[in-house]
Amino acid sequence: MDARVAHDVAMDAVARFTELVGAPDPPLDRAALALAAGPAASAVAARRDIDKGLAELDRLASGVSSLDGLVHRLFVEEAFAGNGKDYYDPRNSLLPHVLRRRLGIPITLAVVTIEVGRRAGIALEGVGMPGHFLVRAVGTHVHLDVFAGGAVIGPAECEAKFRASSGAGLEVPFGPHLLTPTPTRAILVRMLENLRSIYRSRRRPRDLEWVLRMRLALPGAGLPERLELAEALGDQARWVDGATLLERYARGASAAQAEKLTNAARSLRAHLN
Repeated sequence: MDARVAHDVAMDAVARFTELVGAPDPPLDRAALALAAGPAASAVAARRDIDKGLAELDRLASGVSSLDGLVHRLFVEEAFAGNGKDYYDPRNSLLPHVLRRRLGIPITLAVVTIEVGRRAGIALEGVGMPGHFLVRAVGTHVHLDVFAGGAVIGPAECEAKFRASSGAGLEVPFGPHLLTPTPTRAILVRMLENLRSIYRSRRRPRDLEWVLRMRLALPGAGLPERLELAEALGDQARWVDGATLLERYARGASAAQAEKLTNAARSLRAHLN
């Protein structure tokens, strides 16, 4: 695909995602599927992936009437599993691939579980425990580790997973403050941050670009994401695009931030000399 066409495709995906997450109550299923459309071959392919994903979630929910039945459907009949062998494969963070391959990481398997549960009338919520995302039946203390086949885990097991995954020592207190419900936008932020880390470490600036553009559409993003986006553009030899973006951001920034943005833009333009 021509680089300019690829850029236009990614920008269309970002626009669709931005529109979805701008709604008062963004739909988790559609937003998570739209998040994965950044590298899609075309807008038609992106819409097809979303439609197929929604249909698959509907199919998975058919006939499910209880939490036990939901766990059995997903993790026994359909064999969804955590990809422990290749945890940082970016496909584990892209919902259409998770639905096709039946492999994912805790947060994407949680999205599948929550959305299948919603369709079946089973109220579930994401629990953004640091290091290991969980699912909880709303109004209960029943936590599911969807990375481990939907196993029900108690407080002691939650703490053990928290310390093992985060590296936190016993001096770090564990309690209900680490097991709070995670709203839709925060789930999407965490998914994007996973991809951001993967694409940055694998030096894939084109993919990193669309992830950062989507991240900027959600709360909590600011100067670091803008500087990294410009750097990702520069890594694609699109120095003018990166500099222009930073100069535009600088016009609405505080004096201190504007100086950092302007200096970074100047560095990018220096590549043209």
